[in-house]
Amino acid sequence: MVVREGRYGRRQRALLCCVLVAAWEAARGQLRYSVPEELPKGSFVGDVAKDLALELAALGARVVSPGRAQYFALHASSGHLVTAERIDREQLCDVVQQCVLRCELIVEGEMKVYAIEVEITDINDNAPSFREAEIELKMSEVTAPGSRFPLPEAHDPDVGVNSLQSYALSGDEHFSLSVQAGADGEKRPELVLAKALDREEAAFHELLLRASDGGDPARTGTARIRVAVLDANDNAPAFSQAVYTVRVPEDVPVGSTLLTVTATDPDDGTNGDVKYSLNKITQKASKIFHLESKTGAIRLVRNLDFEEWNSYELELQARDGGGLFDTAKVSISVTDVNDNAPEISVRSALSEISEDAAPGTVVALLHVQDRDSGANGEVRCSLGEGVPFRLERALDDYYSVVTARELDRERASEYNVTVRAADGGSPALRSGAVLALRVLDVNDNAPVFAEARYSARLPENNAEGALVLTVRAWDADWGQNARVRYRLREGRLRGAPLSSYVSVQAETGALYALRSFDYEEVREVELWVRAEDGGAPPLSSNVSVRLLIADENDNAPQVLYPPAAPGPGPGPGSGSGVGAWGSASGAWSWAGVELAPRSAEPGALVAKVVAVDADAGQNAWLSYELAKATEPGLFRVGLHSGEVRTARSPLARDAARHSLVVVVKDRGRPALSATATLTVVLAESVAELLSELGSAAAPAEPAGSLTRWLVLAVAAVSCLFLAFLLLLLALRLRRWRRSRLLPPPSAGAALRGVPASHFVGIDGVRAFLRSYSHDVSLTADSRKSQLRCAGGSCCDTLPARPPSDVSDALVPMGDDMVVNRDHSSTELLYRLL
Repeated sequence: MVVREGRYGRRQRALLCCVLVAAWEAARGQLRYSVPEELPKGSFVGDVAKDLALELAALGARVVSPGRAQYFALHASSGHLVTAERIDREQLCDVVQQCVLRCELIVEGEMKVYAIEVEITDINDNAPSFREAEIELKMSEVTAPGSRFPLPEAHDPDVGVNSLQSYALSGDEHFSLSVQAGADGEKRPELVLAKALDREEAAFHELLLRASDGGDPARTGTARIRVAVLDANDNAPAFSQAVYTVRVPEDVPVGSTLLTVTATDPDDGTNGDVKYSLNKITQKASKIFHLESKTGAIRLVRNLDFEEWNSYELELQARDGGGLFDTAKVSISVTDVNDNAPEISVRSALSEISEDAAPGTVVALLHVQDRDSGANGEVRCSLGEGVPFRLERALDDYYSVVTARELDRERASEYNVTVRAADGGSPALRSGAVLALRVLDVNDNAPVFAEARYSARLPENNAEGALVLTVRAWDADWGQNARVRYRLREGRLRGAPLSSYVSVQAETGALYALRSFDYEEVREVELWVRAEDGGAPPLSSNVSVRLLIADENDNAPQVLYPPAAPGPGPGPGSGSGVGAWGSASGAWSWAGVELAPRSAEPGALVAKVVAVDADAGQNAWLSYELAKATEPGLFRVGLHSGEVRTARSPLARDAARHSLVVVVKDRGRPALSATATLTVVLAESVAELLSELGSAAAPAEPAGSLTRWLVLAVAAVSCLFLAFLLLLLALRLRRWRRSRLLPPPSAGAALRGVPASHFVGIDGVRAFLRSYSHDVSLTADSRKSQLRCAGGSCCDTLPARPPSDVSDALVPMGDDMVVNRDHSSTELLYRLL
């Protein structure tokens, strides 16, 4: 019971050790499996996904082998490593005891490589075989019993117990078999003469040599041996060296003689005639070397390849005509020549990489090897200059190409990365591989406008929808990230949204006016246009746009003085001049009355025409000219001042009333104009002016609303005055009746008690009313209307006392009125302007 538990515990410990070793190998990124040879294609080797604890189906993985042949494959869905073809261990590992095939697992998603070793175990699929199926030996009849003769060895490519294990001889009692163990562990059969030979008894002896392996079941191979008994031969051939050693470079030409062996035999005749033969040689070596049987020269019949096989062992035999022989060994060492350039294999590579990839991102896995050995097989790898990548050793002969710094697609949108490999030979051999890598765009650049600030001039009265200007922005990114769209930034103008004035086309950046602008209302518009790309998230930039409204000559001059006439209509000469407004164009006539004394000197200021223009610049520069005058040459108008002055002194023959038409023009193209009509009256006083105006008034002249109001005002004043006179008359009659009843007061007190209101001031003249009769004269022109009071026209004047000598004495007439004694008439003039 204790023994069983001990055995069980040892098995558990052994199994645990195996599990720990497998886990350690997996942790180091290396897997090891073992499968027998000759498995059919698709046979299971190992569960790679489970052993590495990776989701290979999601990450994407594949298996590659260092050589040209691919012996294993990865099942994509299950993650199992399977055989890609039937594997023959003897073909792959002819003289190697342990046959191990290596491959690499490339995990695309992680850009990592894992080493996998698969040991190919031997099965007994090969029987021992002899190089020659029939062997002929010659022995002299005087050969002493016990003599030994080496026999060709059988070859079994299997290893271990499946390899050659024993020899057996059958067929004749004269011979026995002895098997010797060589220094290398090989079994060498020897034919031993057990009994003396007698040619006369038997000239030939037939033997059968059988070689057996240790497989289950065992496999065997046979060779027939025919021994010819010869007459006596005293001397055997002898080689000059027991072992011949030669070193040849692998690039030695085919047909070259590598070595010549020599064996001598002192016998004469056929007993001294030596023939050379290959007693022991591998199948591979037999295809490369040829031995001249007569000369002993070993020639090369195929190219040597150090990387395929670097040494060969041959066993030669020299036999004379009497059957005696000697053996010697030939060791041929192949030296390496730098005949293999480094091989670069791209195991995995990205074709695209984002420009925001972090430094150290793996973009490619490379396998670099040189089949040469020593310094010829030492490889140095490098990258081309000026690329943002570097090389890092990943695993044994694997290199990773990683980013050395941040990428910028706007500087370089793609890279052709050249990987160079050079060996250490002299001269060095080089090779290269090119990795094409495209840089994917990231939205890391905002749109940039072509100008820092835009400005444009737009004439006023523009058509709705007129193109103002086009803003342009470029985005250094690519694709959707570089697609720029434009829009207005929100704002207000004159209380209305800015978008109701202008709009921007989203795709082209064209700015359109949605309204007709008026320079007199809006002279400039400040707005911001935003350019936004199509990235996620989008990037944007703004630019200021200044829109200047250019003035157009769309406003005619406006006359401020003289004041406007009551109604519109074409004035005299309004049709003269370019752009003058007549009845068809809607021009206005202006009227005014000015007084000029007849004694005026030349250049005397009569009036001034004042006009303004709502436009700007030269469209608002005004000029004045006299278009029409009743008396040409009497007046002139200042070109820029609008002042109306006398050009000469008025003459007696000149008419009293003059009509002047002044045209006011701007400098626009085409020019617009307005007219002002002035009436100038040559008079020395206002009374003369009013008289002239009254006499010149035409009955048929239409009276305006102003005249009607003036007439009503005069009528109202006249009524009030009449009422005042009636009141004064009533008071005078009352005072007169009292004066008849009472004595008159003294003259000294006559003026005391007279109120100041009995003195009335009219136009700056104080007059005392002497008469209560009056005349009222009204004209169509209110400025000519007047009221005249005269004493001589009244027949009811009551003199209080005889007239005195003083003509201007004042006599009180009751409490309310004082009358001038000289009965002079007093006039009251009302001037209504």
